[in-house]
Amino acid sequence: MSAAGGGRDCGSPVPQRAPWSLVAATAALCLLSATSVRTAAAAPMSREEKQKLGNQVLEMFDHAYGNYMEHAYPADELMPLTCRGRVRGQEPSRGDVDDALGKFSLTLIDSLDTLVVLNKTKEFEDAVRKVLRDVNLDNDVVVSVFETNIRVLGGLLGGHSLAIMLKEKGEYMQWYNDELLQMAKQLGYKLLPAFNTTSGLPYPRINLKFGIRKPEARTGTETDTCTACAGTLILEFAALSRFTGATIFEEYARKALDFLWEKRQRSSNLVGVTINIHTGDWVRKDSGVGAGIDSYYEYLLKAYVLLGDDSFLERFNTHYNAIMRYISQPPLLLDVHIHKPMLNARTWMDALLAFFPGLQVLKGDIRPAIETHEMLYQVIKKHNFLPEAFTTDFRVHWAQHPLRPEFAESTYFLYKATGDPYYLEVGKTLIENLNKYARVPCGFAAMKDVRTGSHEDRMDSFFLAEMFKYLYLLFADKEDIIFDIEDYIFTTEAHLLPLWLSTTNQSISKKNTTSEYTELDDSNFDWTCPNTQILFPHDPLYAQRIREPLKNVVDKSCPRGIIRVEESFRSGAKPPLRARDFMATNPEHLEILKKMGVSLIHLKDGRVQLVQHAIQAASSIDAEDGLRFMQEMIELSSQQQKEQQLPPRAVQIVSHPFFGRVVLTAGPAQFGPDLSKHKETRGFVASSKPYNGCSELTNPEAVMGKIALVQRGQCMFAEKARNIQNAGAIGGIVIDDNEGSSSDTAPLFQMAGDGKDTDDIRIPMLFLFSKEGSIILDAIREYEEVEVLLSDKAKDRDPEMDNEEQPSSENDSQNQSAEQIISISPTVDLVDQETPEESSLNSSPESLSPADIEDAADVSPPEQTSSPTANHETPSLDGECTDLDNQLEEQSETEENSSPEVSWDKKAQPIDSILADWNEDIEAFEMMEKDEL
Repeated sequence: MSAAGGGRDCGSPVPQRAPWSLVAATAALCLLSATSVRTAAAAPMSREEKQKLGNQVLEMFDHAYGNYMEHAYPADELMPLTCRGRVRGQEPSRGDVDDALGKFSLTLIDSLDTLVVLNKTKEFEDAVRKVLRDVNLDNDVVVSVFETNIRVLGGLLGGHSLAIMLKEKGEYMQWYNDELLQMAKQLGYKLLPAFNTTSGLPYPRINLKFGIRKPEARTGTETDTCTACAGTLILEFAALSRFTGATIFEEYARKALDFLWEKRQRSSNLVGVTINIHTGDWVRKDSGVGAGIDSYYEYLLKAYVLLGDDSFLERFNTHYNAIMRYISQPPLLLDVHIHKPMLNARTWMDALLAFFPGLQVLKGDIRPAIETHEMLYQVIKKHNFLPEAFTTDFRVHWAQHPLRPEFAESTYFLYKATGDPYYLEVGKTLIENLNKYARVPCGFAAMKDVRTGSHEDRMDSFFLAEMFKYLYLLFADKEDIIFDIEDYIFTTEAHLLPLWLSTTNQSISKKNTTSEYTELDDSNFDWTCPNTQILFPHDPLYAQRIREPLKNVVDKSCPRGIIRVEESFRSGAKPPLRARDFMATNPEHLEILKKMGVSLIHLKDGRVQLVQHAIQAASSIDAEDGLRFMQEMIELSSQQQKEQQLPPRAVQIVSHPFFGRVVLTAGPAQFGPDLSKHKETRGFVASSKPYNGCSELTNPEAVMGKIALVQRGQCMFAEKARNIQNAGAIGGIVIDDNEGSSSDTAPLFQMAGDGKDTDDIRIPMLFLFSKEGSIILDAIREYEEVEVLLSDKAKDRDPEMDNEEQPSSENDSQNQSAEQIISISPTVDLVDQETPEESSLNSSPESLSPADIEDAADVSPPEQTSSPTANHETPSLDGECTDLDNQLEEQSETEENSSPEVSWDKKAQPIDSILADWNEDIEAFEMMEKDEL
C-alpha cells in the first residue's frame, strides 16, 4: 500500500482548497510527527538496538537479493527451495499467480528503489545497468495489467525517481540520461490497448508483444476485472504523464477511476469486488477492504496527495464513511453485500486487509487503526505469520502466507504517527519470525501452511520491494537515509514517486466539474491535517489503552494454542486433519475422524454425511479437533456454493415418442461452451467405449457427430471431454456411477476442470445423476435412436415435433394447446395425454396455472447454515466435482415413493397430484426464505 512517508508536524491546519503545491510541501497529507507524542508505557528502544535491528534487515535483504542474482537472474523470480529461477512456461502453471511474470527480470526491477532506501547506491547503479542491458519488454507473453503496472512500471518509475535524485547529488548515476523513464514510457504504451473498452476499464490481461484480441495475443476475451485491478493505475500512469508530458496515460487512468465511481452502489456508497468491463454490471457484489478492492481506496487518497485534485479526496471520504459504517466492526473488517450492507457476505478475513490500518493513519483516524492492527498482531503471535485468510474467531481459513508486507507497512505508519516504541517491538517480532521460520539457504521461502511451518518454493518480488523497505525505515533514523523520504509518496508496491510531480505538466483538469461531485455534501470532510493533541488528548497511554482489551482476543476466541500444537509436533504427533485435505476414501483420514468422534455415512445417492458426537471422541482435545473440523467443512461447503455457483442446465429428449416433453435436470461444467451464451446442441446419443471415457475411444465411428454418453469416475471430467471430442462427438453427457443417485435427493454437481488450461475443450458437457441418466439409457434400449437437446433451459416443442406426433383422439388434439413442458423426476410416470377433467388446472383454489408451474420452477431454496454439531453434507469429496447452490429447476416433482421406475406406456398420472406436490414444494421454499430472513 502506502502513502507519503513523511513525519512533518501536521498540527497547523492547511487552508481549505489551498494550492496543492503548498499542501504537498507542508504535509504530505496526514502523517503525524513521530516525535510529537509518546503514547505507550513501553520503554524507548535504544539507538544501539534500533541500529542493530536495521543492520539485521540489511543482512536479510542481502541474503534474499544476493541469492536471486546468483541463482535466478535474469528470471523473474527466485525459487528458494530449489535454488533456481522461475521462468514462465518452464515451470508448472500456478494459474493467475503467474500472470505477474513477463520474462522481464521482475524481481530486479521491483527491487531498484529498495536498494537506494537501504543505502546500497553502488548496487543500485549496477542494477540499473543490468536492467538497461538485459531486460526486454517485447515478449510474447500474457501478463496481468494490474501486476505489470504496480511492479514493473512502478519499479521503473521509482528507479528513475531516485536515479535523478542521486545524479543531482553529484556522486552516483552521473551517466544516467532518463533511460529507465524511456523504458517506462515504452511499457506504458504497451499497456494502453488494454483500455480499449466502451467503459474505459482495462482488460485484466494483455500480451506484451501482440496486445489485445489478435489471434496470436491469446487474450482479450475476458469480460470481468476486479475493482482494484482497474482502480490501481492512477499513480503510475499520472506520474508517467507528469514525467514525460504525454497526457494520454493520466487520461486513461482517470477515465477508469471515473467509471468505477459512477458505478458505486448509490445507497451504500460501496463498490463490489468484480465488475464487467463492458457493461459496468457488478459481477461479485460483496464489498470489503481486502483482496479485489483494497488498493482502489488507497489510490483515491494518494491521487489527492500526488495530483491535488479535490474530487479524489471527496470520493475517498465518501467511501471511507461507508466503510466505517458497514464494514468496520472493530477490531474486525468484514465483507458485506453492497445492496444489503447490514448483511455480512462472509465470516472470514483475508490477509490483504492488513494494509488498512496504515491507510487509516494517512486519513488521520488512529483509534480504529490501532484496534485492527493489534488484532492482526495477536493472530500473528499465534501463528507466527498472518494466514492468507482467517475466520472471525481467528482460526486459520487459508493457511498459506506468501511473505506479504502489508502488516509491516501498517506497523511502520503507526510508528510514524505515534512514536510508540511498542511498534518497534512488533517489527522486531516480524524480523525474528522471518529468520526463524521462512529463511532457507537460498533466500526466504513462502509458507505453504502456517500451522505446520511447511514451505512453498516461492519468493515473490514484492517481498524485496516492500518488506525490507518498510522494516528498514521502521528502525532507521533520519540520518540513516541518504535522501528525505518525506518528499516522496509510496505506491501500493512501495515504489517512490516525488511529490513535486503535483506541480509538473498539469495539463489535466484538477477538478471534475460534473454534477456527480457537486452533489456531494462535503461539509464534514477534513481539509486539514489532524492535530496530534486532538488524536491523543494529552494522554501518553492513549494507544496502550486501546490495545489492552485486544491482548487476549485471539486466545479467548480460539482456545487451541500454538504452543500445544508445536509441542505435539515435537512429540511426533501429526497435525490435526483439515477439512480441505479430507478424502472420504483415505483409511487414515477415516481413522482420524473416528478418533475425533465424527461418523461418516455413505448415502445411497453418492453423498457423504458427517455427524459429530463429542462424547465419542478419544479425548477432549480430539473432540475440540472434531468441532473445528466440522466448522471448517461447513465453511468450505458454503464457500464453494457461493463462489462456484452456476445455474442448472437441461437435457431434453426430443425424439419419438417424447417430443420434448421429457426434460432432465443436469449439472453444468466449468469448461467448454457456456450453454447460456451459446446455441444449444442437438444430436443423437451414443455410448462411448470404454464407457468411462478415460482413454482413446475404440468406437469413434459410433460417436462421430453425436452426443457421447460416458460414465463418471476413474479420471477427471476434462479428460473425458477431450477423449470424446477427439473422437468427433459434438457434446457429452456424464452419467453418475453411484447407482440410485438423483437430482431430487442430491445437490447438483458442477463439473470442475483438471487444474490445467481447458480452453481446448470446445464441446458442451453436462452431468446427470444415475436415475436421470437411466431414463436416456432405457430409452436407447427401447427405441435405439434417441435424440436430445443440451441447453440452458427447456425449449418449447418445435413444429416438427408436433407434425411428427399424430393425436390418437379428439380429446388428445384439444389438449395439445394446454400441454406444457414438464421437467420430470425419475420417479414420476410419464405424462403423455390428459383427459379434459385432468386438464382443468384452475378447478380449485389450491390449483396452479401452467404458467404458475413454470414460475415456481425458478424458485431456489436459500442456502441453509448448519450447526457444527449437526448433520453436515459435504461437497463432492472425490475431488472431481463441486456443489451447485441448490438451484434445481424442478418443474414437476412427485413423492419419491410414487414409482420406482419410469413407465414408458400410455398410463397417465393425474395432473392434480403433480400440482399438489408443487404446492408443497413452493410452501417449503417460502418457509425457507422466511427462516433465512
